[in-house]
Amino acid sequence: MKLKSKTNSIFIDGKWHDTEGQKTDIVYNPATLEPITEVAYGGKTETEEAIAAATRAFKTWSGMTGRERSRILYKAHELMLEDADRLGEILTTEQGKPLKEAVGEVKGAANFLLWYAEEASRTYGEWIPSSIKSKRLLVIPQPVGVVGAITPWNFPSSMITRKIAPALAAGCTVVLKPAPETPLSAIEIVKILEKAGMPNGVVNLVTGDAEAIGNTMLENKAVRLMTFTGSTAVGKYLMRESANHVKKLSLELGGHAPIVVFDDADIDKAVSLALASKFRNNGQTCICANRVYVHESIKGAFNEKLTEKAGQLKIGDGIEEGVKLGPLINRQAMEKVQKHLDDAVSNGAEVVCGGDKWQGRMNGYFYQPTVLSNVTDDMLVMNEETFGPLMPVQSFSDEDAVIEKANDTDYGLAAYIFTETTSRAVRVSEKLDYGIVGVNDVFPAVAEAPFGGIKQSGVGKEGGYHGMDEFLEMKYVSMGIDS
Repeated sequence: MKLKSKTNSIFIDGKWHDTEGQKTDIVYNPATLEPITEVAYGGKTETEEAIAAATRAFKTWSGMTGRERSRILYKAHELMLEDADRLGEILTTEQGKPLKEAVGEVKGAANFLLWYAEEASRTYGEWIPSSIKSKRLLVIPQPVGVVGAITPWNFPSSMITRKIAPALAAGCTVVLKPAPETPLSAIEIVKILEKAGMPNGVVNLVTGDAEAIGNTMLENKAVRLMTFTGSTAVGKYLMRESANHVKKLSLELGGHAPIVVFDDADIDKAVSLALASKFRNNGQTCICANRVYVHESIKGAFNEKLTEKAGQLKIGDGIEEGVKLGPLINRQAMEKVQKHLDDAVSNGAEVVCGGDKWQGRMNGYFYQPTVLSNVTDDMLVMNEETFGPLMPVQSFSDEDAVIEKANDTDYGLAAYIFTETTSRAVRVSEKLDYGIVGVNDVFPAVAEAPFGGIKQSGVGKEGGYHGMDEFLEMKYVSMGIDS
């Protein structure tokens, strides 16, 4: 992959801004800690310009037919698939995940463009039967307006298209702020939309000062909706500050996902999928397993197989063949993993696999896949989202008791159960207090289904036809007629 010393990263009203003479931000490879490139460090001025461009473009874009918008999104989907390998390499270089995962993410991101290209023509209104003969009642769906989209670093491609594809399909225009760690994937997606024929001002990109950009979006009344994926703390801040203009919000926040493995589960399947969930993206996903509860009758067999397979996971630069665990995103992420591990061990947990930084040949933020046993409910790892390769395992004996433990958290994003009994699958799924439940499945996120949490894990849904609802307002028209 050929790297540049500087990369244009601010895109406003159809034009890329040169970084010459501007303050810049360095993007690093988390596997090698080497600089990749520099990107522009925008702030309030650039964000205001982007909002103004999006406001001007809204009238034309929202006035187009759904089919016209659909053609552009479908073309972008095709272009993204054609370039998936190169885009995956860029993603791995800036974010660290294994190349196979990165290419898979790019293809998944393209699926959101395809799904909402199809949904663009399906924003149906309705006639309501009137109780008054001289009235006709009509509901018209209309786009919200300008959308401020703030996306995270852990899925720097799919989180963008999952937000902006439904917004664009609905007729909204967008100002996008990607995570400072991973702006390069965002730049490539905007270039694809540009090449697909997106009109000027419909999609705008601003990199740089996260606080200044976010606050400008909050303070500008032209931004009618903000969509954000990130921490619950930041989500709460956005909720408070958005009240000044009564902005709509779509928030996908933190998680603390339990996996419950019942005594009738297929142990081999449960082990493989629990590992895949926990160590995908090195545990840096909001829906990955954070707590594992295993029935006491199969605890020994489960832990033995889990430990064996975890120890076989290859660590290294995600570009290398066969690597399953890349680096953590930064030093703070590694320190949090270590803090959770130290707390658990000091309170009686046993490290049965891993338990330290990876002493490999690279300088990046690598940590061994780690499995803990003898964990108790008062440990940090059982109460906070680790966002790293640390898997605590606890046994249980009673179904109702383990459901109560699984639900005993402020978070409610995703939960998983393993069982071969249909009745139990239905019964437990209904009792788990989560927005997403996987039954013998730890990869629930697909373009055609609604994704989102409850409680302090978020507001609103992304994906499926439900994802369009966030970007639409329902206008009610009451018509008096001669009866």
